[in-house]
Amino acid sequence: MEISPATEADTNTISVLLGEIEGYYGGDSAPADERQVRTALFGARPHATVLLARDGDDVLGLASYTFLWPAAGAGSSLYLKELYVRESARRRGVARAFMAALNEAATAAGCSRVEWTADTDNPPALALYEALGVEQHQGKVFYRVSV
Repeated sequence: MEISPATEADTNTISVLLGEIEGYYGGDSAPADERQVRTALFGARPHATVLLARDGDDVLGLASYTFLWPAAGAGSSLYLKELYVRESARRRGVARAFMAALNEAATAAGCSRVEWTADTDNPPALALYEALGVEQHQGKVFYRVSV
């Protein structure tokens, strides 16, 4: 298995994976709009970075992240927005490999921490983070507003 940054050539694959993620959470599993994906990830002002896990030609999952500032003081943090492993690849160490790659990316970027949220109704994700020895942070309340 190899984890590497996605390229513009991966746009269709990422679109399909985003549809799978929506389906996992009970939404429409249709692939995401490829133009939106291309613009968000490979446009003049990229919004995020995507890592893909591959086993040969098979894509096993994705991790999407961005950097936040400020974190502690004037430092930065790596914010993991999405970590998804296809059902056929689960329980094979893919998510753990993503977390290690994210820690490496954060260190390389000089970040002071890696942050993320997890849905309370996603026991497999919660179990993974607990198994990694990461404790839940109780200091913040999450808000969302549509625009």
